[in-house]
Amino acid sequence: MMNNKIKGFFIAAALLAFGCHNNTKDTGGSYSISPEAGTTYKTGDEVKIKVSFPADTKVDSVVYMLDALRLGAGKDTSGISLKTDTIPLGIKLITAKVYAAGKDQDVTTNILLLAAKAPEQLTYKVEKVFPHDTSSYTEGLQYVDGIMFESTGDTGHSTIQKVNIETGKAIQTTKLRDDYFGEGISVIGDKVVQLTWKNKVGLVYDKNSLKLLNTFANNVGVEGWGMCYDGKKLYMDDSTNRIWFLDKDTYQQKGFIDVCDDKRQIDSLNELEYIDGKIYANVYQTDDILVIDPKTGAVLQRIDMKNLYPMADRPQDRDWGNNVLNGIAWDAKGQRLFVAGKRWPHLYQVKFVKK
Repeated sequence: MMNNKIKGFFIAAALLAFGCHNNTKDTGGSYSISPEAGTTYKTGDEVKIKVSFPADTKVDSVVYMLDALRLGAGKDTSGISLKTDTIPLGIKLITAKVYAAGKDQDVTTNILLLAAKAPEQLTYKVEKVFPHDTSSYTEGLQYVDGIMFESTGDTGHSTIQKVNIETGKAIQTTKLRDDYFGEGISVIGDKVVQLTWKNKVGLVYDKNSLKLLNTFANNVGVEGWGMCYDGKKLYMDDSTNRIWFLDKDTYQQKGFIDVCDDKRQIDSLNELEYIDGKIYANVYQTDDILVIDPKTGAVLQRIDMKNLYPMADRPQDRDWGNNVLNGIAWDAKGQRLFVAGKRWPHLYQVKFVKK
């Protein structure tokens, strides 16, 4: 990804959370709802939702909704309580539909639900160092059957390739169209799926030959960034804090989670890897790798990868704002974890440890 990646979706979500206060429809401001828009809660907190209206107003009923889920109903201003123990994280729209005098009117607010506790802080140990091609602007990385599959970006120079990790050399390469910018990849059976950045196109290859088999329209999210696969469904991020679920055969959206820690939403999720029931994610232009609960979006662990490739060892004529840490690959059979960076000269086999 480049520095100027659009953050439109995230901005829109932030405006929804913190900029729309007690929206009403045809009420003349006579109804209001609490909590105030943008109020932050943590998993496990109880949210008390209440609609207020003038004492002389005869209300037949009030129906409460969380996003598209019906929460309950009432006939007065006593409101309801929302338990947050099992709700996925992120911005949640609360709507009260007020029925009075033969009409219905909506009053809305929203909350930001964060993780209940801070992520565990980890660091790393380097177990082995392998060579890596410095011309590879690493976007996707996956280790399968003794081969490292790597997707590289850069318009006009994007590729998908198989790499021998011992030499760092590509043993098989397919170049993308000059107008495509390669992004995340996932190996699914005998195929490899690759995202593109802004083209809204996904690419499907034969796993053995890397021959392009077909393409598909990818209109999920803002852009195409990282991708991983859990054996049943695909996960894809798009420059925001959202991870989308995609059908492994049709590549259509099946759901999503919003990634948050105990303090904020985590934007710029990048390359993804699925390891033992958790999602591992690079955070673009940072030294962080996050371990994420794929059911709730909660950040469970944060790994500080600072100085993996020390700044003092880096050539000074490179754009290190773009050539950042990116790439996570898991060797399930050998129980080895690899991390890489864009145009870095090394691929690192690491182990995560407590600080």
